[in-house]
Amino acid sequence: QVQLVESGGGLVQPGGSLRLSCAASRSISVYTMGWYRQAPGKQRELVASITSGGITNYADSVKGRFTISRDNAKNTVHLQMNSLKPEDTAVYYCNAGGSHGFWGQGTRVTVSS
Repeated sequence: QVQLVESGGGLVQPGGSLRLSCAASRSISVYTMGWYRQAPGKQRELVASITSGGITNYADSVKGRFTISRDNAKNTVHLQMNSLKPEDTAVYYCNAGGSHGFWGQGTRVTVSS
């Protein structure tokens, strides 16, 4: 069992930045870690993922704007979000091990002027 706790969400203006963090209760070194998001009325979607070896993958909608990183020594994963758009508004979830793995409770990001 891995408990995941997200932080860093909030309200930001379009064009602004936020950095989300995910803290795990134990080692995540073996897991592919991901950030997903779910906007109102929409399905949850993968935003970015990073394998145990550091290979990253991004949704087309966030490429060039978001950066996922991990620190296995600290059992943390981060999502740096730049040039935020209103369509990035969603609840963001941290995940370990894919859709059948472990999930955090989510952190809300609102992009609005």
